[in-house]
Amino acid sequence: MGLTIQRDNSPMNTDRSSPQLVQTDLAWHNRFHQLGPDFFTPLAPQALTEPYWVGRSEAVANLLGLQPSLLYTEDLLQALAGNWPITGTQPLASVYSGHQFGSWAGQLGDGRAILLGETNGFEVQLKGSGLTPYSRMGDGRAVLRSSIREFVCSEAMHGLGIPTTRALCVTGSDDQVWRETPETAAVVTRIAPSFIRFGHFEHFAARQQLSPLRKLADYVIERYYPACLTPSTQSGNAYAKLLQSVTERTAVMVAHWQSVGFCHGVMNTDNMSILGLTMDFGPFQFMDAFDPGHICNHSDHGGRYAFDQQPDIAHWNLYALGQALMPLIADQAQALAALGTFKPTFKHQFHQLMCAKLGLMDVASQTSDPTLADQQLITELLQLLAIDRVDYTLFWRRLSQAVASQHFEAVRDLFLDRPMFDHWLLQYKERLMLINKELQADLMLKSNPKFVLRNYLGEKAIQAAKTKDFSVVADLLKVLQHPFDEHPAFESWAGSPPDWAASIAISCSS
Repeated sequence: MGLTIQRDNSPMNTDRSSPQLVQTDLAWHNRFHQLGPDFFTPLAPQALTEPYWVGRSEAVANLLGLQPSLLYTEDLLQALAGNWPITGTQPLASVYSGHQFGSWAGQLGDGRAILLGETNGFEVQLKGSGLTPYSRMGDGRAVLRSSIREFVCSEAMHGLGIPTTRALCVTGSDDQVWRETPETAAVVTRIAPSFIRFGHFEHFAARQQLSPLRKLADYVIERYYPACLTPSTQSGNAYAKLLQSVTERTAVMVAHWQSVGFCHGVMNTDNMSILGLTMDFGPFQFMDAFDPGHICNHSDHGGRYAFDQQPDIAHWNLYALGQALMPLIADQAQALAALGTFKPTFKHQFHQLMCAKLGLMDVASQTSDPTLADQQLITELLQLLAIDRVDYTLFWRRLSQAVASQHFEAVRDLFLDRPMFDHWLLQYKERLMLINKELQADLMLKSNPKFVLRNYLGEKAIQAAKTKDFSVVADLLKVLQHPFDEHPAFESWAGSPPDWAASIAISCSS
C-alpha cells in the first residue's frame, strides 16, 4: 500500500505552494465523523509555511500500510503539514470536557489537533495544525520542542512495551509562535485506534445530553470493547462492563509507568484514553534519580501529579468517568464494583512487572509464600533506591548484568548506604539460589531497558533541531525503538545524566 499524487500539471498551475489534492491508495474511513455534528466541528488544518521533515518513523508507516519511502517525499510532507488535503479524509476537531488539576474545566476539545480520518484500523491526527473552535485562548499551534518530545516518546513507550499512542512523523516550519519566548511551529502526525478520552463522556454527561452520551458509549463498545456485549454469568450491563474494562486497562497502563519510572505530568481527565493508552505527552519525564515524590511538571505547584500519586489519580479519573456513565449504568453498586477492579489489577500487574525486573518469574520459589517474599524484596528495594536517590534505569540494567556475571560491585557502587544494600542483596541472592540463573538473566535484560528518553537526551535533540540538524532525533528514535538492545555506538546515552540535566524545567507550555 502507498500513496500517489494527482496534481494538476498544466501550464496554468506552476505554484507548488498552492493546495494540491493528495490521493492515497489507503482505504480511509471516517467512523467518528459518522457520529454526527454533536461530536465535532468539520475543519481543515491550517497550512505551515515552507515545511520540512524533522523526524519520521518507518515502523509506523508500515503499521499504516504506507510505503516508508514516501516519508521522504515533498508531496507527503505538504499533506502532513496540513497544506494539501488528502482525498478520502474528512478533517474534524472533536469536542470534549474534563477535569484539570482536579477542578471541573468545562468544555475543552481539540484546541490544536485535527483528526483526518481512519485507515488500516488507526485514526490519524495532526497535532499543532492551527486554530479550532476549541482553542480557547491558544493559537492552535505546537512548538518544535514539544513536538519532538512527543514524537520520540510515543515510539519509546512502544519500544518499552507500554500501551501508547504512536507517532508517524514531525514536520517543522520557521513560522513563529509565542510561548514564554518566540519559538518555531511544528506538527506531529500521531496515530491510535482511537483518540476518545474520558472527557468525551464527561462532556455529554455534564450537559445532561443522554442521547449522544449513549451513542458514544455504544460506538466505543461496538468498536473497541465488543466483549462487553457478550452474555456473561457475571451480573451487570454493557455500560458497567465498559467501565470495568477501561478501569482494568488503565490500571495495567499505570503499572507499566510505575515500573519504568515514567511520570506523565498532567493526568487530567481529558488526557486519559478510553483505550488505556498513554497519550498527550506534555511535561513527562523518565526519572533519573529515584524519588517517589518527584514532580516533573513545573506547572504542578501542588504536586497533584507527582510520580507516587499516579495510581491514585488514575483511580480518581476513573471515578469521574464512572460518574459520567452513571446515567447509562443506572446502578451504583455495579459502577462501584467495576471501579473496584482498579487496585487489585494494578497491584497484580505491578508485582508481575517488578518480579520480571528482578528475574523472579520463571521458576516457583520453594518458600511457603513466594509472592509475599518477593513483595518484601520489591518494597525494601524501592525504599533503598529512594533513600539514596539511585539512578533508576541504570540500577536495573546493572543489576541485570550482575545477575548474569554474579559480580555485584557495579550495582553496590550506586548506593551510599552500602550496609543496607548488602543486607538486601543477601536476601536477593538467597532467592536467586532457587532459580535458573541463565533464564533469569535473560528475562532481566529483556525487562530492564538500557535506554530511556531522559530529559537531557530530548534536550540535545531539540537544540540540534533548532539548527536544522535532525540527526539526533533520528538516532534517538533508532535507539529508543529498541531500548533493550546494546547499541554500542550510543553507550554514553546509557550512563548517568550530566549535571546540567537537573536544571531542565518542563511545564505545560507547548
